[in-house]
Amino acid sequence: MNITQLKYILEVANSSSIRGAATKLFISQPALSSSIRELEEELGILIFERTNKGISLTDQGREFVSYAKKVTSQYEIMEDRYLSKDSDKERFSVSTQHYNFSIKAFTDVIKRYDPEKYVFSIHETKTREVLEDVRTLKSEVGIISFSGANENVIKKLIKEFGLEFIPLMRRETYIYVWKNHKLAGRKEISLEELSDYPCVSFDQGDEGNYYLTEEAMADYDFKKLIKSDDRATSMEIIAELQGYAIGSGMLSGNKAVLKGLVAIKLKEEDPLTIGYITRKGGALSEYGEEYVKELLKYKELN
Repeated sequence: MNITQLKYILEVANSSSIRGAATKLFISQPALSSSIRELEEELGILIFERTNKGISLTDQGREFVSYAKKVTSQYEIMEDRYLSKDSDKERFSVSTQHYNFSIKAFTDVIKRYDPEKYVFSIHETKTREVLEDVRTLKSEVGIISFSGANENVIKKLIKEFGLEFIPLMRRETYIYVWKNHKLAGRKEISLEELSDYPCVSFDQGDEGNYYLTEEAMADYDFKKLIKSDDRATSMEIIAELQGYAIGSGMLSGNKAVLKGLVAIKLKEEDPLTIGYITRKGGALSEYGEEYVKELLKYKELN
């Protein structure tokens, strides 16, 4: 078993196709199939189920992939740190859900230190990826949120991953509509009144597990629901279909786009608790410590 084989397995699992994975990996289908079979024989397990309808992970395969992701992530971190042409540069990385204050804190740290040579990273991603990134040291700090519907699940994962959560703020529930929406002038509204309009939700891509969502009211049975994993696409859908999204009332992102959005207080309550995570007992770098100091400037909760 080697790192190349693990990467092959992950690409096939992601593509659900030998042909598609081979194209992305720039190798032939026979070579890819042979490499996977050799690994399966070495391990004595069947990772993929092959049928005339395609390829899918077995139960053993799903377990193997979860470990393979962790191993390859760690390897890539070490490879980037010690083997890349940028190994002599200062490094710092953050993973975050979609919050403007986390980006502002990041840029403030860079402006304050402005090191001569550096490779800093900020990953705007999904809930599980934020947790995994901090767990695997891809990022030193992560910014996440949870609502009443998924608080217990998120806290359980935080504990299992050996992380620590520091709450910063709590935000009430709002909806966002385009400024020309017939309801845009309302101060408050209920989900029942919105039932004829599509709710546009950010797709976490975790087999529909709403417990990992970063949005409030995730367990509500929406009459019309559109899932999107791209922010710009979501905004376009909201504008074109007179739809709405649910959030914290903190409009953040592209200023030109956000000028077209209006926030309306939602009658149904499902407040979001927003905060940051670090590895429990882990030491932060100089930049990590300064980043946390910047985040604490937004702290409203004890």
